[in-house]
Amino acid sequence: MSGTSLESLQKKIGFYGNSPEVEDLMHTITMVAPTDLSVLIIGESGTGKELVATAIHNLSKRKDKPLITVNCGAIPEGILESELFGHEKGSFTGAIGQKKGYFEVADKGTIFLDEIGEMALNTQVKLLRVLETAEFMRVGGTTTHKVDVRVVAATNKDLEKAVETGEFRRDLYFRLKAITVRIPPLRKRKQDIPILVKKFSHDYALKNDIDFKGFAPEAIDLMMEYNWPGNVRELRNFVETAIILNKGEIIRPEYIRNTLNIHREESISENLPVPLNKTPDQAERELIYRTLISLKLDMGEIKRSLSALLENNIAFQKRQYGEVYTSPEGQSPEKEVQPMTLSDMERKLIKETLQRFGGSRRKTARALQISERTLYRKINEYGL
Repeated sequence: MSGTSLESLQKKIGFYGNSPEVEDLMHTITMVAPTDLSVLIIGESGTGKELVATAIHNLSKRKDKPLITVNCGAIPEGILESELFGHEKGSFTGAIGQKKGYFEVADKGTIFLDEIGEMALNTQVKLLRVLETAEFMRVGGTTTHKVDVRVVAATNKDLEKAVETGEFRRDLYFRLKAITVRIPPLRKRKQDIPILVKKFSHDYALKNDIDFKGFAPEAIDLMMEYNWPGNVRELRNFVETAIILNKGEIIRPEYIRNTLNIHREESISENLPVPLNKTPDQAERELIYRTLISLKLDMGEIKRSLSALLENNIAFQKRQYGEVYTSPEGQSPEKEVQPMTLSDMERKLIKETLQRFGGSRRKTARALQISERTLYRKINEYGL
């Protein structure tokens, strides 16, 4: 998908980002939307499942017909069946007249069943019947009604596990999962955060006529270090609140750090001296010292040399992760130690750790106790 077509599609759908995950999602939506097959959308709370469901409807041949959204988790179990399929007069206490259900209202259109994992088993049976036969009966009725409705369902639950525990019908699960759309959580596509922040802040400031000065670059960097458990919904709410509380001001990293309670990896252990008059690069290089010390290496070995620190870190990781380290020449580490600069030591440490974890940047960053963002920057800096 070209950049121009992707941008155009995102504006039409309202789902923004330039990460590979978002591009894959956009491609899936365009492939799925024109069909009449049922779709199961899987994603954590706040990832935009309703947005994707709306996009599927708006890109389908049913776009001029109704899109009915039903939150299955918000409607009491005893009422949901009546809401979905309608009821006849006198079918239960309070049924003073005949009522059409959501399926009838959505005829020729789409019905979006959000939080379908919360649906009661007896209602699941009737939903399965609609999916298989396109027929249903109102509560208290004896006549079947034909309906032409496309079903799009969504959940943040593990339905496969719910099937195993008997909380969700296996036949309905397999009927729904024929086409599955998975929405990645925001922590899996952090490169989209600057784009989303820009979009949310622009829209909110424009809508509320607020003179907004923007986010400082360092503030955006901090926001990219946060994992956003509430996903895009949490990010949007955070941006809008930040604009309100910082009217007419640039939002600086101090606000982000304090509000999100972020403790950056560059923060110094209380047991170490505070570096004064250090450039950012010098302070970042000293991170290696703090990392190695925080890993509780033998302080006696630290005195041997900076290179010895490297070998001790390798020994620690071997004990910690069960990895076996052998030098390229098959020699013992002690015989290979040569004086090296701090940059050389840092480069070698990163290179050896990357090799140890098969190139996995996530595992490498975790082992070194630094962020993936810092690791990426170091990899580029040292040409790794």
